[in-house]
Amino acid sequence: MPMSHMFEQRLHPILREVVREFGTPFHIYDEEGIIDTGELLKETFRDVYGFREYFAVKATPNLEILKIVQKLGFGFDCSSIAELIMSRSISASGLDIMFTSNNTTVEEFKVAGADGGCILNLDDITLIDKVPVFPELICFRYNPGPRRTGNRMIGDPVESKYGVRHEQIVEAYRRAIERGAKTFGLHTMICSNQLDYRYMVETVKMLLEVTEMVSMQLGITFQFINVGGGIGIPYKPDDRPFNMTAFAGESRTLLEQFEQRAGYTPRFYMEAGRAITGPHGALVVSVTNRMSKYREYVGVDACMSSLIRPALYGAYHHITVLNGESRAVETVDVSGSLCENNDKFAIGRSLPKVDEGDILLIHDTGAHGYAMGFNYNGRLRPKELLLCRDGQVKLIRREETVADYLRTFEFEPRVIRPVG
Repeated sequence: MPMSHMFEQRLHPILREVVREFGTPFHIYDEEGIIDTGELLKETFRDVYGFREYFAVKATPNLEILKIVQKLGFGFDCSSIAELIMSRSISASGLDIMFTSNNTTVEEFKVAGADGGCILNLDDITLIDKVPVFPELICFRYNPGPRRTGNRMIGDPVESKYGVRHEQIVEAYRRAIERGAKTFGLHTMICSNQLDYRYMVETVKMLLEVTEMVSMQLGITFQFINVGGGIGIPYKPDDRPFNMTAFAGESRTLLEQFEQRAGYTPRFYMEAGRAITGPHGALVVSVTNRMSKYREYVGVDACMSSLIRPALYGAYHHITVLNGESRAVETVDVSGSLCENNDKFAIGRSLPKVDEGDILLIHDTGAHGYAMGFNYNGRLRPKELLLCRDGQVKLIRREETVADYLRTFEFEPRVIRPVG
C-alpha cells in the first residue's frame, strides 16, 4: 500500500488546517511511522549477530529526521563532507558514521579523519595511497562485476562506477594492511529499490564468500559485513512489500553457517534508508491550473525540483486527492511549471476529477524526495514539516527564497590576470 496507511489516517483530518497555516507545497514526514518502522527493524534483526542500521543520510538529509533515527540507535551512512558535518552536528562520531564516498578527494579524506573519525569505506583501490592518515579500521566497497546483475535504477555492476573489482579485492586489503590497517569490513551496494528479498539474501551470501576468500588468503578476520542499501518499498498499490522477516532469518542462517566454516562471525550492518523513511513522507501540493491540450493536464504548485524521481527514473508515486473519493474518475497528466516536458508527477493517471484549489498528496516522498531537489529555472525547494507523535505539526526546514538563490553572487571580488 503506497504511503503508510496510519500516516494517511493521521494526516487527512488535519491537512486543510496545515495547508492554511503553512501553504503549499511542502514535504511532510510522520515521526510515529518512522519510529515504529525503526523499532520493527531492530526487533526483526534482533537475533542476527551484531546487527546495526546505518541510515543513509542522502535519503532524508534533515537534522530533525537524523535526530529521530539517532534515538533509535542507528548510525549514519555519509557520502559527502556536508553529510559528515550534519551527522557530527548531532554528536555522531567514530563508529556511528560509515563514510562511503565515490571519486573521493584528499580534502574529503581529511574531513573524514577529523572530529573522532568514522568507518572509512573506500570505493577504489587507487584511493588507498590517497588517505592522508590511514585508519586501523578499514572497509572496501565491493563490485562483483558480471557475477551479479543490478537493476535499472543503479545499473548493472559491470557498468557501475562504484566499488573494487573482484580480481582487485585481495590486493586492496593487502595494501591496506601495509598502510597499517588491523581491523576490516566489507561493503557492497548493487541494487536500488529491490522488493525481492531473495536478491538481498544472495548479496549476503556473496559478501560472506568474498570475506571467506580474503580471510583465507591474508589470514585476517572481518569485524563486519555491510549489505548496503537497496531495500525497496511498495510504491504501487499492487506491489508486494519486501519480506524483511525472511531476509533477517535467512541472513542469520548464512552467518551461522559461515561461523561453522570460519570459526568466527562478522557483525551484520545495513543501510535501509528508503525502507525507514520512504513510506512516511508525502509531497502536498495545490492544483493551480486545469489545462486541456492534446491530453488533459492538472497543473500543481510544485515541479520536479521538489521531486525528480518520476522524471529521472520514470518512477511511480501514488497520488490521492484530498476528500476526492466520491468523485468521477478522469485520466490526466499531473505536471509542474518547469520548462521541461518531463516535468510530470504522473502520466495518464486515473484520478478523481480535480479543480483549481484542490489538494493532492504525492505519496512515499520520505526518502530521495526533497534530497534530490535542484534549482533549474530558478525554481526553489519547498519547506519540510514533521507530524509529531504528540499531534503537533512543526516546520523542520523553511522553503528556499529568491534571496537564498542569489546569495552565491555575494562574494569578495577575485580577479587574476594570467600571464601564460
